[in-house]
Order: sequence, then C-alpha cells, then structure tokens
Amino acid sequence: MEKRIKFSIFFYLLIFALIFAAQSLFFSGPGVEEISYKEFRDRIEAGKVETVVLTSDKIFGMLRTPDSAQTITAKDKAAHEQHTVDVAQQKTPWRLRWSEMEKEHDEMVKRQFTVLPVNDDKLVELLQAHNVDYRAKIESNFLSNFFLNWILPFGVMILLWSFIMRRMGRGSMGVLNVGKSKAKIYEVDPSQRVTFHEVAGIDEAVEEVIEVVNFLRNPGKYTRLGAKLPKGILLVGPPGTGKTLLARAVAGEAGVPFFSLSGSDFIEMFVGVGAARVRDLFNDAKAKAPCIIFIDELDAIGKSRGGPFAMGGHDERENTLNQLLTELDGFSPNLSIILMGATNRPEVLDPALLRPGRFDRQILVDRPDLHGRVQIFEVHTRELKLAADVDLKRLAAMTPGFAGAEIANACNEAALLASRRENFEITMVDFQDAIERIIAGLEKKNKLINAHERKIVAYHESGHAIIGHFTPGADPVQKVSIVPRGIGALGYTLQTPLEDRFLMSKSELLGRIKGLLGGRAAEEIIFSEVSTGASNDLERVSKIARDMITVYGMSEQVPNLSLVDHSQPLFLGQTPQLAARSEKVEQMIDEEILEIIRSCYDSGKSLLIEKRDKLEEMAKRLLQEEKLDESDILEILGPRAQRNE
Repeated sequence: MEKRIKFSIFFYLLIFALIFAAQSLFFSGPGVEEISYKEFRDRIEAGKVETVVLTSDKIFGMLRTPDSAQTITAKDKAAHEQHTVDVAQQKTPWRLRWSEMEKEHDEMVKRQFTVLPVNDDKLVELLQAHNVDYRAKIESNFLSNFFLNWILPFGVMILLWSFIMRRMGRGSMGVLNVGKSKAKIYEVDPSQRVTFHEVAGIDEAVEEVIEVVNFLRNPGKYTRLGAKLPKGILLVGPPGTGKTLLARAVAGEAGVPFFSLSGSDFIEMFVGVGAARVRDLFNDAKAKAPCIIFIDELDAIGKSRGGPFAMGGHDERENTLNQLLTELDGFSPNLSIILMGATNRPEVLDPALLRPGRFDRQILVDRPDLHGRVQIFEVHTRELKLAADVDLKRLAAMTPGFAGAEIANACNEAALLASRRENFEITMVDFQDAIERIIAGLEKKNKLINAHERKIVAYHESGHAIIGHFTPGADPVQKVSIVPRGIGALGYTLQTPLEDRFLMSKSELLGRIKGLLGGRAAEEIIFSEVSTGASNDLERVSKIARDMITVYGMSEQVPNLSLVDHSQPLFLGQTPQLAARSEKVEQMIDEEILEIIRSCYDSGKSLLIEKRDKLEEMAKRLLQEEKLDESDILEILGPRAQRNE
C-alpha cells in the first residue's frame, strides 16, 4: 500500500507566508508621494498640475514638465492617467521593470502624487481655471474585497479545522477515538507465538490453564456433557513471576487471537471513557471469537467499591468496573471468549469481580522453588554460550527467592560481564558476579576509604562470617568482601541456603540474630568501641526479634499469642499490621525483645573471643585480597557447624 504523505500545520503556514511574500515582491509598485490637500491646491494654483483623476477614496495627480505641452499627446495623456492610478494602487506590471524602460518609468513616477480627498465644492472650478485635465473614475473592488474579506479567512479556517480534526482522530490516541479500545491484538503467527515450552518454573499454574487451552481447541468435548467454559481466570502472584508470559502461552497453544492491555488503559481524564473502552473491547473480541482477553494490572480498575480500599464515591474507576462486570455477565456460552486478568494485589479487588461466573478461577503464580529455578535457568541460557564449569543447579541454589524476571536479568548480566571481559564463553564466575551485582549492588572500586575505616570493615565482615560459619543451621557463607557496593554498603557477607526453606525454628532465628550482631561484636572486641556500620544489621535484628514475639508466638512471657491484625488483608509477603494491645503487653514485648537481642549479642561475642585467632587471620586476608570465596573461608575456618537434627 502506498504510504500517505502527511503535512503538518507548519507546512501550510509556510505556504501562506510564501504567497504573501511573492505578492509583495512581484505585484507591488514603487512608493508614490502623498501630499496634503493644501499643498495640492497650491500646486494647482501655481500651474504645476497637469492631470488629475478623481476617485471615491483618493485623488491621483501628475505634475507638468517644462515641455509637456509639446511632447504629450491626447493618447499619451490617457495612458499616463491610467498608469498614475495603477502605480498608486500598486498594480504596476512586472514587465515595465525591464531595463530599457527603467529610466523613463522612474521619471514618470517622480511626477506622480496622491491626495486624500476632502469635501471641497470649488475644486472643479479651480481645476478648470488652471487648465488641468481632470476626470472622475468609479472603481469596483468587489472581487478583491470579497476574496480578502471572505474567501481567504474562511479558507484558512477550513484548512486549520481539517488539520486539527485529522490530528484529533488519528490513531488510538486521538480525541475523537478516545472511546476506542487500546488493546493490542496478537494474531496467531506460528513463527512468533509463545508456547508452554517457554514457560518454566510454574508447573502447577500451567496445569491449571491447560484445560482452558483444550476447551478452546475442542469445545465440543466439554459442552456435550453440559460443561461451560470458565469466563474469567485471575493470575495472582508477585511481579516478574511470568503471569503475562503464561497468558500469551495460553493464546499461542490455543491458536486464537490474543487481546492484551493494561488496566490503566481504561482510565482517561474524560468521564465515561473507561466504560466506552470496555464496551469496544468486548465488541472487538466478539467479532474475533474464539479469543482471549488479557488485562494486566487488573487492580487499576477492579479495586473494591467499599471498605478500606475505597477511593471515594461515584468516580470514573467505579463506572469502568461496573461496565466490566456487566460485560462479563453478558457473555454467551457459545462465544468462547476467555477473560484473563493478572494482579499482585488480589486483596484490593472488588468481591463482585471475584465471584463464580466472572473470575471463576484464581491461579497462584508464585516464585519458583529450587527445581523451578533450574528450569528457568535452562530456558534463559539456551541462546548463551556457556563454559563447561557452569552448574545451573548451583546457580539455582544461589538465587533463593528470585522470580523468573530476576533470573533472566542475572543471565543477561552474566553475558554482559563476559563480553566486557572479552571472554569467548560465559563462565561460572561471570554468573556469580552477576548475581552478587543484583543482590548487593554495583561495586565501587574507586571509592576512597582510609586505612582505619577499611580495617574496621574487615573485622566487621569477618565477625559476620565466623558466627555464620560456626552457628548450626545457618546458611553457608559463600563470599566475604570489603569492596564497597550499592548505596552506603562498605562491605558484605553473602550467605545463601543450599535448599529452599519454608519453616524456621526458634533456634535458627536466634542464630540469624547472632550472625547479624557479629559485626558489631567484632568491632567491640578489637577496637573497644562500635561504629555506625551496623545500622542496617540492627534494623533487621529488631524486626526478627519483634516478629518472633508478636507474629510467631515465640515469647516466654506471652507464649502462643499472635498480635497480627487479621481484619487487614495480607498477601504476597506484605508486612503484617499489629492489632491494638495494652500498655502492659507492650511493655512485656519490649522487655523480651531487649532480652533476646542482649543474649544473642553476648553469645556471639563469646564465640568471637573464643575464635579470635580466626578473626585476626580472616581480617588480615581480607585487607590483602579484599574478597574471599567459599574455598578461602573453609581454608581459614575449617569445616562448618552442622545443623542439629
């Protein structure tokens, strides 16, 4: 199809400017002298005026020359009279500008003048008395005035209006198309479609949606028994776990069109636009049924219309939600249209949206476990050139809690690091550095730290590593570094679990508190004072200790008591809110938290005093090498403590 040429408003303005410039350049005559009426009468009385042409709005005249009586004939007078009027009205033809007539033309122009008329009844008598050739002329400027005053202004307005209307109605962002759906339609393309082979780490969620794919492929298999296709499927999970990818895989496997848009695409500044876009979306879907509609970030339009998450009264979001509910109720079972939504905040959704008959199924797309992370690493390393030492299972163990998007980012960062180092393959070291970069932040090798502060950091990180190494059940210490990273981190100790953990005992939580306090304890042992470097450690210690008492019921004074406010919705790892409690209970909680922190600090300090030789040796190695990996740690500290079974 031939591409249509588009012109902006500046193009039309430039055309008008060129037209006016050309008119001024080619169709304007030289300036003619304009004199006062008194001077006009004085010239007539002095016998200097030869010809006068009287019009309704101006008087045109020509002065005499000494030999005008002998050289100018009657025919010449008529030509001069017409030329006088033409020049004064700036109608001089461009042909008279030729070089052979320029001199004669200039002399003639010098003799011409104009006068604004006044009410003078004796002017004709004065002209006859001094033998001045005069005549009256009626000018008709109807066409020029009509063009300038009517045609040209309306033409400009029509051009501007048509330009603005085209811009307003162009594309999905146009004002005239503001009620049109913004959904992107992904038609079935075998070369680009996403399948379940590209979805890894969420096997349970895939099994849930396979039935939907089978229903779209062969609806008769289910409808013959009276079954109905689910109208809506809600994918729930943290960001980056693959909700959108799973929805596209469903469309790719089913071989049907896929409408994709975000919940915020329905919201606009104009009232009623959201509801109009919902209607247009479902009309388009009905025309292409069977198909799948996918709305990402469904909570943008599906927030509860009452309760603590209500945003007010009858607003635009509520109108959009009402229209969505209406469209879901209006589905015909024979249309084979499935609405899929995705959100990481299901607790704020309106109950009417989640009832059976609308979103019939809720599928949790959670963070992958160890086996799932291995599968995700396999998917994202298919196109990478890996070295022989790359162990995907070990990488999966080093990335607990990583979602699919974070694993993909780690693989890409490893490839970039290998390219920067001019390696031919991506090694295990590249992956480890990429994971550390994601967890701890970017290395700041050029950050200047004085020798004393550097020594404090070395002993601080050594204290963390030693207590973590000799505490039963603690996560293995993988790496210790005193190279500054991220925002404000002067060093770090990396501990990663060997397996996924879903439960933690009280002794393991106390061991984690000991490890966090080990850095400050080492500073006190070596330097007899503490620094501000443990601020982040203390924040984490306080949270763990308070959660032990208020959330997990691990208190000695108020055992088995949970103080979580269950009236507030809680989902996807959000921090629980505590219920109101008495001053006495609050005092008991504070006293027990202080006792837990004090006892863990004293226990960790005693362990470091016992292992002071190891502390000195590790700090010395850190000051020399700046980084110690797992093999170096085992060489210095020996075998790690085993978990008590």
